[in-house]
Amino acid sequence: MATREIYESTFDEDVQTETESNQCPECDGRVTTNAIETICEDCGIVIDEQRIDHGPEWRTHDQNQRKRTGAPLTATRHDRGLSTEIGRRTDANGNELSGRKRQRLARMRREQSRGRFQSKAERNLAHGLGEVRRIASVLEFTESVCDQACHLFRSAQTEDLLRGRSIEAIAAASVYGVCRCNGLSRTLEDIADVARVKQSRVKSAYKTVNRELGLPAQPVRPSEFIPRLASELDVSDSIRQRARRLAAKAESASATTGVRPSGFAAACLYKAGRDEGQWLTQTEVAEAANVTPSTIRSHQDSLAELAL
Repeated sequence: MATREIYESTFDEDVQTETESNQCPECDGRVTTNAIETICEDCGIVIDEQRIDHGPEWRTHDQNQRKRTGAPLTATRHDRGLSTEIGRRTDANGNELSGRKRQRLARMRREQSRGRFQSKAERNLAHGLGEVRRIASVLEFTESVCDQACHLFRSAQTEDLLRGRSIEAIAAASVYGVCRCNGLSRTLEDIADVARVKQSRVKSAYKTVNRELGLPAQPVRPSEFIPRLASELDVSDSIRQRARRLAAKAESASATTGVRPSGFAAACLYKAGRDEGQWLTQTEVAEAANVTPSTIRSHQDSLAELAL
């Protein structure tokens, strides 16, 4: 059995030996560096001390266990969320400020707002990202969807797609483009209803963004609208499952090509309700899908022809 001698000296992972090019300037001895200082092992001279730790600080300093690392970077702000916000009536401890100090802070906020943007493009970016956040908040989208829409708006501005178009239209088109890429059951009318521009301008802006940026948008299927419409109509789970099966069979038979997905999904819910014994009116189903009752009747005929 092979054996070897035991190490006579220990190894400290916190101590690093400098290369020969960084020898001691006094005696040319061996220089070692630990977490605090750099010293020479021969003569003991301290070459460097109080080194700056550039890493994050994870220590906590209060009862709320807050960390001094700051907020994370976010794409929803033009400055990635790194700007400073000046308070108004209270200090960091919650104490009321005097009138003189409030006036001083008001002047500081005014000067900060003047120097907040370095260019007109940065000002437009801040306005567009704010519009994206507003639309996403009204439609109750998740934070990830909002971040993707903000990234898409940044890409549109980088490709100079804002020239000749309104910022609000590109912002709404960015939100709708993310919905199409993620398969969310939101129509163009849903986005245009909360946007500050007309639907025609949002549609034109989306066509431009989709063509110039090459979005991986897939055709919306009627089955994707079933859960949202079922929740609005407050139907039972059996009707919802029946409607999903009807929509899936129609999609496999290519009967949904060229039709409005939300209207066809509403027709599937209407037929499923009749099959399950719950009579939904065509008017309330059409209002939930934002279509006309005649659309429901026409799709009913298509479902009857397929014997579904």
